[in-house]
Amino acid sequence: MAWRAVFTALEAVCEENITALSGPTDLLCGNASGRLLTCMRKIQDHGRALEPVVAGFTAVYHHYDFDADTPGNGYRTLVKVLQSCVLHIIHKGRYIASNCHRAFFRANHNASEMEAYSSALCQLRALLYLAQRLLHDNGHGQLYSLQDGELSRRFVREYTSMHKACFYGRCLGFQFSPTLRPFLQTVVISMVSFGESYGKQQSGLGMAAFSFLTSAKYVIDPELRGAEFERITQNLDMKFWKSFWNLTESELLSGLASVASNLVQLNLTLTIPPEALRLPLASDPRLFAPVSPPVAHWGPGPVNMRLISYELREGQFSLFLQDSDELLAFSRTEATPISVSLVPFGAQKHPPSPWLLIHFHGGGFVAQTSKSHENYLKSWSKDLNVPILSVDYSLAPEAPFPRALEECFYAYCWALKNCHLLGSTAERVCLAGDSAGGNLCITVSMRAIACGVRVPDGIMAAYPATLLTIDASPSRLLTLIDPLLPLGVLSKCLNAYAGVDSQAVQPTEGTSTLSALGRDTALLISDLTHGASNWIQSFLPAEVLGSLSSSHQKSLDNEAHYRSTSPSSSSSNSSSGPRDYPEGFEPLRSERLAVIQTPSCPIVKNPFVSPLLSPDDLLRGLPPVHLVASALDALLDDSVMFAKKLRDMGQPVTLRVVEDLPHGFLSLLGLAKETQVASDICVARIREVFQQQTPPPCTNKQPKLERTNHGPSN
Repeated sequence: MAWRAVFTALEAVCEENITALSGPTDLLCGNASGRLLTCMRKIQDHGRALEPVVAGFTAVYHHYDFDADTPGNGYRTLVKVLQSCVLHIIHKGRYIASNCHRAFFRANHNASEMEAYSSALCQLRALLYLAQRLLHDNGHGQLYSLQDGELSRRFVREYTSMHKACFYGRCLGFQFSPTLRPFLQTVVISMVSFGESYGKQQSGLGMAAFSFLTSAKYVIDPELRGAEFERITQNLDMKFWKSFWNLTESELLSGLASVASNLVQLNLTLTIPPEALRLPLASDPRLFAPVSPPVAHWGPGPVNMRLISYELREGQFSLFLQDSDELLAFSRTEATPISVSLVPFGAQKHPPSPWLLIHFHGGGFVAQTSKSHENYLKSWSKDLNVPILSVDYSLAPEAPFPRALEECFYAYCWALKNCHLLGSTAERVCLAGDSAGGNLCITVSMRAIACGVRVPDGIMAAYPATLLTIDASPSRLLTLIDPLLPLGVLSKCLNAYAGVDSQAVQPTEGTSTLSALGRDTALLISDLTHGASNWIQSFLPAEVLGSLSSSHQKSLDNEAHYRSTSPSSSSSNSSSGPRDYPEGFEPLRSERLAVIQTPSCPIVKNPFVSPLLSPDDLLRGLPPVHLVASALDALLDDSVMFAKKLRDMGQPVTLRVVEDLPHGFLSLLGLAKETQVASDICVARIREVFQQQTPPPCTNKQPKLERTNHGPSN
């Protein structure tokens, strides 16, 4: 539906409801009629104010696309999210107008639903006003305010005080594909239940049982769920996030995921010792360049990897005959025992593949390993019929930059030198990664250029982080409403990778990332929460716990309160230039301020941390880069701006923007048809790298890209 038709329909629905609710209300329970009437009038005011704002964006947002065939940028996304919210209101409003006088109409339930969407509409209105400021102050076609720190500071100040709970309760995931909303609800309920039990002195089994039992109240009470999720995303530390995200590494959850994933004939964990390598120079293969093992923070150390292959190949096959001392030497460690999938009797030995895919996993640089990404990697190995080497790099904050980059580059060089052990001749090598892993794909290639060794034949980066600062952009405004990537979490990950307030700790000898994260769920929770009760109680005083159930009603009443008393709004608007909001409007404010530490150390502007800030000389010579982004991802503008930068340099680059999916959609493979389509797009881009005959010339001609749609790609 076109945006003008949406606002016309909204006005009509509001009028219809106001008329219906102004009549006899005998069948409406208590004050539900008054709540609905007040709510519809607020929605009507918001709609009338937003229509000209949306008109302004739709007139210019095409200037910020990568090209005419690839519509996608943060301004488009904000309008799309607003339209999704309005369409939900229209649908619910029509139901209320038609049924409000019927005997079995659930008046209080529908009033609560409409109040939640009214709050969401109010906050989205605030985001569009902030986006207007970005549009006004940034240069033409620029999505980031890289030269204006005040804009970014204003964005952070607004995030710290704005009410966000409405997006995590009844409105949770309204902007995403409907098939993903149950999964998002499960994630949020699991997180708030885990957060409530986090820090309690209980056994692992008792804590798991406690989390399960407490989850029921968050299913029944969406307002309580939203308030608790807002508190958790704003004020808990990195240890909590690492422990929660790493639950996907547990034997229980990874076992369940393996049941639904493709069967592969080889799934092997390797540990590579820290030995110096020598690789031929790309410019003159007769000469060699030394490659040192990773040394940052605690000196030389091994690198963990996982080899996945749908078919057994020469080099791999000899492992089962027990005559490959070279490969077994890498896999025989106490920390990471051999993990090989069941091989059918008489399995056929295949020749080495000419292709090799090297993968770097996502997880915000702080969590997860290849184990939690096995689901789509197994699928890719089958679809491409290629061996995949996934690197389990060391994680922040214990291992901040540049440790992960050093380990990934070393793993890349080791794979080139030892491709015969991986079942490949490495005639074509592609790097692939998602989120943080996409960043590492780019920076590893940059380091290969700088060292003069062979550069990969192509890169496929899904929703990569190319700017590791808190600079404001229209898509990053979505961190206010995103349940998977809130700004509080994003800033903690960036700070951890940059080494802000972190202490590098050498891993305990004999223990690897895989073994530490491979315990069962109950033991993992017990280990990570031991001794943390005093810390968590500072965030959960008794009076706060007792008042959570009433927090939603307070948030509904605080809009008028903050218009007159909010110190943050009055001080920021009076001291930092023009008002962000028109006279008479103020967004809803949270009762608990978020704590956001913006990364201010110069490391975040290092080109090997934030490739978007790299000088052209460091990017010139990159192989073809294929970016796959999501229109609803807070990091969308990272991909759009990086693609523009490469294109303007004459570097080969493509960008594909998929719809209706959140950040991290590859890990959601199998949950929705849209995630399968998005994964197929990634596979198609990787296949392009493998099948290209010669490297494409570096020209200034813009590649023509197909428009993203919701159907399967051909």
